[in-house]
Amino acid sequence: MPLAQGVIWSLDSNFFSRGPIVTQPLSRRRFLSAAGAIAAAPALALGRTANDVRVRSMEISYEDFLYRVPIKFGGRALDRVTLLNVHCVVEGSGGRTAAGLGSMPLGNVWSWPAPSMNYDQTLQAMKDLASRVASFYNDLHDYGHPIDLTSAVEPQYLTAAKEMSAKLPNPIPKLCSLVTASPFDAALHDAYGRYHGRSAYQLLGPEYLKNDLEHYLGSEFRGERLPAYIRPTPVAKLPLYHLVGALDPITASDIQHRVNDGLPETLPEWIRYNGLLRIKIKLNGNDLAWDVNRVVAVQRAAAETEKQLGVTDWYTSLDFNEKCHDVTYVLEFLRKLEQTLPGALRRIQYIEQPTARDLAAHPDFDMHKAAAIKPVVIDESLTGPDALLMAERLGYSGAALKACKGISQSMLIAALGQKHKLFLCVQDLTCPGASLIESVGLAAHVPGVAAIEANARQYVPIANRGWDKKYPGIFNVKDGYVRCDALNAPGLGFV
Repeated sequence: MPLAQGVIWSLDSNFFSRGPIVTQPLSRRRFLSAAGAIAAAPALALGRTANDVRVRSMEISYEDFLYRVPIKFGGRALDRVTLLNVHCVVEGSGGRTAAGLGSMPLGNVWSWPAPSMNYDQTLQAMKDLASRVASFYNDLHDYGHPIDLTSAVEPQYLTAAKEMSAKLPNPIPKLCSLVTASPFDAALHDAYGRYHGRSAYQLLGPEYLKNDLEHYLGSEFRGERLPAYIRPTPVAKLPLYHLVGALDPITASDIQHRVNDGLPETLPEWIRYNGLLRIKIKLNGNDLAWDVNRVVAVQRAAAETEKQLGVTDWYTSLDFNEKCHDVTYVLEFLRKLEQTLPGALRRIQYIEQPTARDLAAHPDFDMHKAAAIKPVVIDESLTGPDALLMAERLGYSGAALKACKGISQSMLIAALGQKHKLFLCVQDLTCPGASLIESVGLAAHVPGVAAIEANARQYVPIANRGWDKKYPGIFNVKDGYVRCDALNAPGLGFV
């Protein structure tokens, strides 16, 4: 399918069967045993409840879109996106079925910075892995809750990624595998909720999820259940974080060629258009003067516009794209920023992972001093509970939850983050359509989440067409807040 306009999903009664469907072949289920050997996967030891379901089918399709303007990730400009859409059918013990949908951008540039592979190569590898993930789910005949079914499949697709990596110039990282698998997990939760006629976030108690949190997170959660950390109903609204990318113009003088598509093109225009109260700033992380000047320019433009609108309660966050060589860079940046623009630090809400994502390889990347000034959240490194615990030991004081790492894992990490009193935020992967609904739903059900990021409206609004009419409070923000309370349908909340 050619890029540019892509496929626009309709929101009619045939929603779950639209588009070019690719049914995946079955394959023998496998798992990685403790000894590292490959063997046939055993049945889930779930104790089988009357509310359990099994996967009857997982089918996948893709949509491609060009961005209206490019976005820069880790030094690489990106101008397109491929969405992986997953259609799931679950079946209960009595034979009754329900369908669910999951969707996520295949963020290959962000999740897999492969120096020896180009965009098309990493994208194809993720598609190949998606086919393997589909086959693992299709061959999973056990009954259970979505969290346990996904837990059973995860070792299989991580092993498959390792097998595929042996034939690739660069290995597939765990983060990339999680992104590829995330829409399958979302589709399963959506179908499970529709099967029971309730929100997926209301189906976490012992009558649905047999195991307590100790089973997933260790002894400090003995006797605790997930509903203690997940809201059964969504919070009414959350502040929207707007992205100022490294390539984005701040003021009119920065524009070389206008897009002229009717959407804002400068930061002041976006502030007025969406009533923005939160602004995320992409930085280089290896050019101190540029980074300081960039934040100063953004804050000055925002301050002037917000003052004209009578707004005083607005904040920014900083994303260094993992490029800082150590915490000294961050500390020096903060010092020079406040020196250049007194009061600038007061406007910073948090700092996103400033150094390399491989924490195990860099135990000297200690964030304690920076976190004493502002919350420092782990993002790219956050691939599971163990990664969060390692980040805490290194001084990180917050976590960026993302639906692209799986709804199941994100809820568990949300519980761990709350238990440890960490700063929590939810960020997206420039998620449009259903994938944004998943992200907003996650944010709205986790207590303590500071804000929700939603960038597709800036870079690929064409992919929101149809969804913006159905959920204007999510896709057409006017006062700086995303309205979450409309997500009240069974499953993950969308109709």
